[in-house]
Amino acid sequence: MRKIQMVDLTSQYQEIKEQVNSSISQVLDTAAFINGPEVHKFQAQLETYVGAKHVIPCANGTDALQIAMMGLGLKPGDEVITADFTFAATVEVIALLQLTPVLVDVEPDTFNIDPICIEKAITPKTKAIVPVHLFGQCANMDAILELAEKHNLFVIEDNAQAIGADYTFANGQKQKAGTIGHVSATSFFPSKNLGCYGDGGAIFTNDDELAHTIRGMVNHGMYVRYHHDVVGVNSRLDSIQAAVLNAKLPNLDEYNNKRREAAQKYSKAFDGQENIIVPRTVGRCEEICDTCNCHVFHQYTLRILNADRDALVQHLNDKGIPCGVYYPIPLHRQKAYLDERYKEADFPITNQLVKEVISLPMHTELDDEQIAYITETVLGFLNNEA
Repeated sequence: MRKIQMVDLTSQYQEIKEQVNSSISQVLDTAAFINGPEVHKFQAQLETYVGAKHVIPCANGTDALQIAMMGLGLKPGDEVITADFTFAATVEVIALLQLTPVLVDVEPDTFNIDPICIEKAITPKTKAIVPVHLFGQCANMDAILELAEKHNLFVIEDNAQAIGADYTFANGQKQKAGTIGHVSATSFFPSKNLGCYGDGGAIFTNDDELAHTIRGMVNHGMYVRYHHDVVGVNSRLDSIQAAVLNAKLPNLDEYNNKRREAAQKYSKAFDGQENIIVPRTVGRCEEICDTCNCHVFHQYTLRILNADRDALVQHLNDKGIPCGVYYPIPLHRQKAYLDERYKEADFPITNQLVKEVISLPMHTELDDEQIAYITETVLGFLNNEA
């Protein structure tokens, strides 16, 4: 059996080695390292793939979130509502811009922000909602858009983990994750479903005026060289990373399908185990299926009930199986974001999830032998615990 890895980028590279090397060589031959042809090609191809009017590449996913908020003209003190159960980058950029983060609880079955909790948190100072499409599927955008329209709020999608996923509205209409709100941010960190070989990110929007503002912001506020029309930053996707992404983008649907197939096999193996809650999809079906693209499984995350999750982590590691706990500490308990406004009673779901979640290896190169070994090892531990 091949060595099990949380993300197997080496094996993935071997499959696309010729395309990647050819694309990178073209960049080296032309020496167009910043805003070169590969960047413009990637921008156009990604716009077509996701169906967004404007894609603005930038240096990383965190920058993408920050610049999206800057482009909307949010002011210090404005309140921005987001999920307590997510990676810190989401709240980090809110704080960096001297906005006021407002953390709320999530849904127990999808791990995504709970619209009921959003509505309770809205005040006259609220200006935006940041739904995080956690682990690979969209938050409840029907409800979130309804709240945003009712209260005149911006919706900024954090799409770092769900690129390629579809969201099916209540009326049956479909849109790609990241094209639904006013603006969105995504990451091309190497472990993402669409990852480069360094840092990279992008901002999506269908708003022409906002896109124009953001295009200046990512390049020191310049539209014409040495003419600085807006306050900007230095955040550009370099051409070598764009070359890698150009080689990978045509394979994204296949990558996501392979992740979904692996998730199906995991869930089938765990069926009936009373200590495990497997991931739930919320598209056209309640289970993972071949025809529903609502979940692209950036992570395959279990909830472990009535068993020692941390002991399971150690057991898997001892057996040569990497795993992750995303996330072990709620944002409202992180030292950097402590705030007397937050009460533990406001976060019952998040406080439970941080004790229960465990993410198993998930990538495009997982094979049946590896999945069988992983699932048998998990089940063996839990059956011995019972």
